[in-house]
Amino acid sequence: MARLSEVWKRLITYVRRSQAEQMSDQTHLESELGLTLLKINKTQTNFRELLLPEQLQESLEEWTKTVAGGSFRISDRQLDEKIYDLFGNGALKGEIVEVLIQKLIASRDFCPVVLFQRLEQFYQRWCQGEFIDAAPHDNLPQKKMLQLQAQNMAIGLRQVDINTGLNVLILLLELHCYAQHRDNLKAKIIFYPSGQRDTDNFFTSGLLRVINYSDAIEIGNFSNIVGEFLQGSNLSGAYLGDANLTGVNFSNANLSGAYFGDANLTGANFSGANLSAANLGDANLSGANLSGASLRCTDLSSANLSGANFSGADLNRAELSSADLSSANLNGADLSHANLTSTNLRDAKLSSSHLNHAILFGANLSDANLNGANLSHADLCRADLSGTDLNHATLKGTNLSDTILFGANLRDAILIAADLSYAKLNGAKLHGANLKSAILLGADLSGVDLSEVILNEADLSGVILNEADLSGADISDAILFGTDLSYANLSSANLSGSNLSGAILNGADLSHTNLSHAILGGADLSDANLEKMTWNENLEWGGVRGLDKAVNVPEALKQQLGLR
Repeated sequence: MARLSEVWKRLITYVRRSQAEQMSDQTHLESELGLTLLKINKTQTNFRELLLPEQLQESLEEWTKTVAGGSFRISDRQLDEKIYDLFGNGALKGEIVEVLIQKLIASRDFCPVVLFQRLEQFYQRWCQGEFIDAAPHDNLPQKKMLQLQAQNMAIGLRQVDINTGLNVLILLLELHCYAQHRDNLKAKIIFYPSGQRDTDNFFTSGLLRVINYSDAIEIGNFSNIVGEFLQGSNLSGAYLGDANLTGVNFSNANLSGAYFGDANLTGANFSGANLSAANLGDANLSGANLSGASLRCTDLSSANLSGANFSGADLNRAELSSADLSSANLNGADLSHANLTSTNLRDAKLSSSHLNHAILFGANLSDANLNGANLSHADLCRADLSGTDLNHATLKGTNLSDTILFGANLRDAILIAADLSYAKLNGAKLHGANLKSAILLGADLSGVDLSEVILNEADLSGVILNEADLSGADISDAILFGTDLSYANLSSANLSGSNLSGAILNGADLSHTNLSHAILGGADLSDANLEKMTWNENLEWGGVRGLDKAVNVPEALKQQLGLR
């Protein structure tokens, strides 16, 4: 029995020595392929491998070469092994990939279509778990892991498999991006990272499974490795709900109809991307770049969009109800017909934006910049626009009823036929604004700067305008029935043809004011200043109160009315 034990020990020693020699030969082969080991920490035995562009180029070109008869020089099985050998150690970096693609493009041995087809076949099988689920004797990720561990590299089975799959994904994304800029290749190389949707599969979830698999090792692993390579990708109809995609680069990508509900897209780059009809409800896009993106009919309801950049974006008919757009940049964006009900737009930048026919019911636009914005026929009922800059904004036919406009800047704004009934306008600046045919029923305009405004044909019934500055204003043919204009400055204003029945004008400055053809029945002119006022001979003064207390009454009027 002792001899049998000795033989057994010697046999084990021989097997281990043979395995070590085989590992040494394999390591030598890898060095020929150009794998350079970089020590992470001198006190540790963990290593990271850096793939050099020259060796990568040589390998990728070799995989597309054929022999007599048309078969590939590297068989499918050999290709699988070489891919794991080449890519299982670590992740490709952007600078390496950039140089690699340039070298491939410049090479006469570059066969992009064949390379794409072979890599895509591998990727599809990898996505299905074919390699990691294989039996131990045929398990390529396991073989690569054991090889690396024999070299004192601490790496797990999943890490090897994920490194390999994500590196192949990166190459496929780069080949797709390259081909889509060339007419002779764009129809031959189209990569769908999440699978191609059809009538039966409106949503595809292939990429989501890859993301979740990758992040099983470390949260954000997918974004850190693949995020920068997603620009120009085709993810139309992809299902990416709850996905962690922080900081990824989706610029110029096709994401039409994609689902990103509850996804984390903080700081992501969507500039120039197509997100039309996509669903980003409840997603986190704070600080994201969506400049120039197409978001027509996109669902962004309840999404966190604070600080996001939407400059020049197309948000026509987008759903943005209850979204947080505080401090967002929407300069020049098209938000026409968009639903922004109860949306937070505090401190948002909306200069020169298009909000015509948009629904902003109950929205918070306090301190927002809407300089030169188009809000024609928009619904801003009960919205908060306190401190908002609406200088030169267009608000034709806009519903501003019961809206808070405290301290808002409406200088030179166009408010033709706008509904401002019961609006809170205390401290607002309306100098030079055009309020022709506007409805201001019940609005509080006390102390407001309305100098040189256009209010002809406007309905100002019951409006509080005491101490307001209406000097030089055009209030011709307006309805001022019962309006409070006490101590208002109406100097040089045009009130011709206006209905001032029952209006309160005590203490008002009506010097140089034109009251021709106005209706003054029941109006109170006590202590009003009528210096150099203009009136016509047919003006009805019957029922006018306080004329005997008015000051600077023109002599001609005194004679006409028999006043001493």
